[in-house]
Amino acid sequence: MPDSPPPAGAGTPPARDAGSPPPAPTLAELRRVTAGTLAERLGIELLEASPERVVGTMPVAGNTQPYGLLHGGASVALAETLGSFAAALHAWPDRQAVGVEVSASHHRGVRDGVVTGRASAVHLGTTTATYEIVVEDSSGRRVCTARLTCLLIAPRGAANSAAEPDSPRD
Repeated sequence: MPDSPPPAGAGTPPARDAGSPPPAPTLAELRRVTAGTLAERLGIELLEASPERVVGTMPVAGNTQPYGLLHGGASVALAETLGSFAAALHAWPDRQAVGVEVSASHHRGVRDGVVTGRASAVHLGTTTATYEIVVEDSSGRRVCTARLTCLLIAPRGAANSAAEPDSPRD
């Protein structure tokens, strides 16, 4: 006996009201937008993403300074990438997130393996979003603590791009 056809609409997302916002990007969609970016060059992989928390990893190999330790700038780039993704999800769909301040303290060196960063929301406002990002080595030891603040602005440039705003001239 042949299988019966699936019910109408099976496998398709439910219809949304014309006035409702589009769904937030999925983790797979967020991973795709890193193609050709610094995040891809550094080997950053997103594992979890929401406006409140983003988790990702980065290999130490290929991201070291001349002494063979993880480069502090690579840790900061990981932190800013994770915090920026979280802020972009918080701003979705009406605004874009652009970083306006990042700071970091480096606690210990790492020579090999993978580091994991966890961006956690500190403040989710209508004009700014601030995150604390903790980077740990594969043994769970804190390598870096960073803080990122993003300004949430009206979209500029290409649809949903992360174009930076014009410099203030006031």
